[in-house]
Amino acid sequence: MVEKKNPYLCCNFHNNCILEFEISHRDHVTSARAGILTTDHGTIESPFFMPVGTAGNVKALHIKDLREEIKAQIMLSNTYHLYLRPGIDIISAAGGLHRFNGWNKPILTDSGGYQIYSLSAIRKFTDDGVVFQSHIDGSKHVFTPESAIDVQRQLGADIIMAFDECTPYPCDEDYARKSMKRTHYWLTRCIKHFGQTECPHGYTQSLFPIVQGSVIPALRVESARFIADQGAPGNAIGGLSVGEPASMMYDMTALVCSILPDDKPRYLMGVGTPANILESIALGVDMFDCVMPTRNGRNGMLFTRNGIINIKNEKWKSDFSPLEADGEVFADLQYNKAFLRHLFVSKEILAAMIATMHNLGFYMWLMKEARAQIMMGSFGVWKEAMVKKLMQRL
Repeated sequence: MVEKKNPYLCCNFHNNCILEFEISHRDHVTSARAGILTTDHGTIESPFFMPVGTAGNVKALHIKDLREEIKAQIMLSNTYHLYLRPGIDIISAAGGLHRFNGWNKPILTDSGGYQIYSLSAIRKFTDDGVVFQSHIDGSKHVFTPESAIDVQRQLGADIIMAFDECTPYPCDEDYARKSMKRTHYWLTRCIKHFGQTECPHGYTQSLFPIVQGSVIPALRVESARFIADQGAPGNAIGGLSVGEPASMMYDMTALVCSILPDDKPRYLMGVGTPANILESIALGVDMFDCVMPTRNGRNGMLFTRNGIINIKNEKWKSDFSPLEADGEVFADLQYNKAFLRHLFVSKEILAAMIATMHNLGFYMWLMKEARAQIMMGSFGVWKEAMVKKLMQRL
């Protein structure tokens, strides 16, 4: 009898090393859980946050700082941007993204679907794929489910995403249903092509499908059931954090998490604020990414354990206290508020570097502390107290 091939498994000499996920602890009050993901490039303790390295690097940070100071466990990079520049051939010739940028820990790549969604004026969806214009030079390109898999195979990321269509908010039900069906159709093509291809760089890759359905409960249920039936090693929740109220995002997340397999990692795409993340961990989500800590940091917004600081404000001009009021130092940053404000006012490049490192260091601390609280069985109480503080303006 011939053993049936697992279509999610990259066919190479590591073909016994498909992504593994083990849950070690659960909170007694909420649905939060702590676990470990195992990939070819190392293990990741969950829940975890993925810094966004759009072009293969996190803006304003050295790879060394991301690894040694921030202590990030995994990086997210963007298929759309890397496809356009420097081009997949360049990265593949280097041996994949890990060797191209020097990051030796796990990488997740998105499929490019969200970025193409954001190009509303210069793209066109069809059942076959998407025709779009480059935001760089206006050149015409086509992404299909198959080409999205091929590009991510060449990039060599440990976790790759299925090609999907992200619906806007608000969105009428007819369009949301049509878009969801298209995403499901594309997923079947992604899975088929994934099973027929290999990672050219010798790494095991795991394909995650994406639940869609806007904020319409019946569609979210239908999509979550379809995705759950695919038996993937992990699953993502897309199409949220696109302008809908936070309460809707939480309702949809809770609904989807109640359907997706409990023993597989759940990834809530593009979320979010520290409070969003803690609330979503409580609903059973394990993986997060967002540009907020880096983008907002470059514009002078600092996240701290006691709330949010706009470091450009006049009130910090003569404040020589550390960035964290209680003296906690994230990413080994020995700077005070007045100095960092001075750098921003002076438009020094160092300002963006310090703020980025601080914010990512804070997000790493937040995830590590959330994990510790889950393991101690106190996450629910701790979360309620933290959420009240995290989003207040200082």
